[in-house]
Amino acid sequence: MISRRDFLATTAGVGATLSLTPRLLEALAQGQLIQRAIPSTGEKIPVIGLGSSATFSAVARSEDVTALREVFKAMTDRGASVFDTAPSYGASEEVAGKLVSEMGLANKMFWATKLNVVGRGGATADVAAAKAQVEQSFARFKRAKIDLIQVHNMADPPTQLGVLQEYKKAGKVRYVGITTTSDSQYGLLESVMRNEPLDFIGIDYAADNRGVEEKILPLAQERKIGVLVYAPFGRTSLFRRAADTPLPEFAKEFGAATYAQFFLKFILAHPAVTAITPATSKATNMIDNIGGGIGKLPTAAQREQIIKFVDALPPARR
Repeated sequence: MISRRDFLATTAGVGATLSLTPRLLEALAQGQLIQRAIPSTGEKIPVIGLGSSATFSAVARSEDVTALREVFKAMTDRGASVFDTAPSYGASEEVAGKLVSEMGLANKMFWATKLNVVGRGGATADVAAAKAQVEQSFARFKRAKIDLIQVHNMADPPTQLGVLQEYKKAGKVRYVGITTTSDSQYGLLESVMRNEPLDFIGIDYAADNRGVEEKILPLAQERKIGVLVYAPFGRTSLFRRAADTPLPEFAKEFGAATYAQFFLKFILAHPAVTAITPATSKATNMIDNIGGGIGKLPTAAQREQIIKFVDALPPARR
């Protein structure tokens, strides 16, 4: 599997690498990181954040967390704030809470985590266990209030959303939501979106993974539900598929200097999207991602160009 780091290293000659510092700086110089309103309140948050489901977790388990310090500094220095994690992501909650507190950045973060005490499947959640997990997240983050907690992977929505609504009513959780990264659960997600008072949903969405455009994103707009996007690079397959292909010339029309920015700007051009949280443990990638949330976004016609370009890419190399 080719990672973004390997991809960037092997595409130095085609204008899609962070070694071409002037191009990246040009993208960052286009203005401030875009902010979008959370539909249920109007509060604005930056459109690019940080996830922790894969690369972050691996580093968090190691003794040397210098790279993560650099990621958080790169993030907050450039106006990003949304940090998304989950109790199931190894040591991510604990390490992030400790690092950000030590760095004096805790109040600059929009803290988002998840709740799931039953795993995948149809089991019923134990209310006491659910509350214990939420309390554990407070302790790990070293926070008395968490910005967003979402039920993870559609696990027992009635019970676990009920627990989160109690915390919201008590003023300890500001926003609640639910997540899925499986198209087999979209039907259940639609039902929950129509019948539960949600502030957010978390879903996977990428230029090569557009299934949520049919019903989920329009319903989010209709119901005034914020959307956090996960796996915006197609779980690395987009970088593998792009491989030796030069970044298309039309990317310049909306200020995309790298493939990461190209893929992120495609997602942000959909008006239902509130923020994207790509996971990384590298400051250079964090800066690159932020560039995707600055400046112009693709028009409807340009989004169609992106779709045609991506659909024409060869299959991912294994």
